[in-house]
Amino acid sequence: MELSQQAQIDTYLTHLEGLIRRGQAVRDKLAETSSDPSVIAATRVWQEDCGVTINQLSGGSKAHWLARSFSQAFLMRSATGNAVEGAEPSAIVQRLLDVLEQAIQTLSSMDAGKDASFPLSSAAAEPPPHRFDFVHNAELRPILEQAYRDSKSALEQADYDVALRTSCGILEAIVTDALEHQGLDALAASGAPANELAEKKKIADWSFNTRLQIAEQAGLIRSGCARLPAVARTYRDPPDAATPPHPAISERDAKVTGQVLHVVMRDLDPGR
Repeated sequence: MELSQQAQIDTYLTHLEGLIRRGQAVRDKLAETSSDPSVIAATRVWQEDCGVTINQLSGGSKAHWLARSFSQAFLMRSATGNAVEGAEPSAIVQRLLDVLEQAIQTLSSMDAGKDASFPLSSAAAEPPPHRFDFVHNAELRPILEQAYRDSKSALEQADYDVALRTSCGILEAIVTDALEHQGLDALAASGAPANELAEKKKIADWSFNTRLQIAEQAGLIRSGCARLPAVARTYRDPPDAATPPHPAISERDAKVTGQVLHVVMRDLDPGR
């Protein structure tokens, strides 16, 4: 007797969670020593088990988004964004863990009331978004994806205030993530303003404008933020008695801010 779709989903979720726990253990061992033959062998066995599971979930189709994500995990990107073979074993393990997490998210959100020949078939035509895979803080990615959808929806509904502020929040989050990953020492070496680094040792204490400026000076992003409207640059600043109230946000302001966000996303993820 065939299992119900919900039973299939539950079975795969349990199996994927087990693969993730094994992968985390493999990753930790690789961090200690990547040359131990037993660690290398355990890594290969785990990768093969991942491949079998991904093949099942993809229905044997290499064109399925999950199968493509699995294959891409074994590649690294050059400075120009081109794929180059030879990623570090620990990096491959982490990327495969990310793929398994994506599979869990998709399975968990599926409608169990719909029949399917295999658990992910109903999602095959619409792969999950990968817009923020370049963000180093994995916990931020689903939050940013939702915010991105909210911003797009607000723009379509002519709620330009929400659209602009949400786009700015995403922009600030991804730039901050890039700065924190770079580290203060590297930022200082790249020519970031010494006074800012000395006075505000925590990146979280920097203003929105300062983060954009230092990210540009450090070469993390290019000059696309020059187009950012003035109202966007002060989106976090509450009005007070000394400053006039924020002007009404126009459609153009919201659209330009969204365009700047897309440019910065490409800067931070050259492979887009």
